[in-house]
Amino acid sequence: MAFYSSGVEYGIHCLVNMVDEDGAPREMSVRKAANLQGVPYDYLGKIFTKFSKAGLVESSEGRKGGYKLAKSPADISVLDIVIAIDGEKSIFDCKEIRQRMNIFTDDVPKWACEGMCGIHALMRKAQNQMQQVLAEQSILMLSKQMYAKAHTTYALEIKDWIGSTRNSEHKA
Repeated sequence: MAFYSSGVEYGIHCLVNMVDEDGAPREMSVRKAANLQGVPYDYLGKIFTKFSKAGLVESSEGRKGGYKLAKSPADISVLDIVIAIDGEKSIFDCKEIRQRMNIFTDDVPKWACEGMCGIHALMRKAQNQMQQVLAEQSILMLSKQMYAKAHTTYALEIKDWIGSTRNSEHKA
């Protein structure tokens, strides 16, 4: 079972796709993002609502309205996206088993209860390191990696696709 929801993956892709090959932000509608990723519109609508509440995107009004990044792509981390969609999560829920072991009679020895459980401490350290890595990665960095890996015409193709999709959305 995955630790983060699939919404996190869709959300990261949405925001990465809202950055062009030069690192500049671009506007995108929820419908366009849903079509691009093959994801239900209502599902992405909920993700964009969470992004908006977290201050990662803001809506743009008008006939061609959609969403734009509320911050520079360099200032939106993967951790920001994770927290916006899934909230603060702990990878471990310590049950203090060390204090309930059947080997102890009515009096649990003091050494068994002192300080943080070693297993809990290890899991907290692992979570902190994971969050640090996610905090260090911006959508700008991910966008640059994507464009560096893509074939040479990808940037133009996606720009044209977004433009043609935008036009067809408003004709309907």
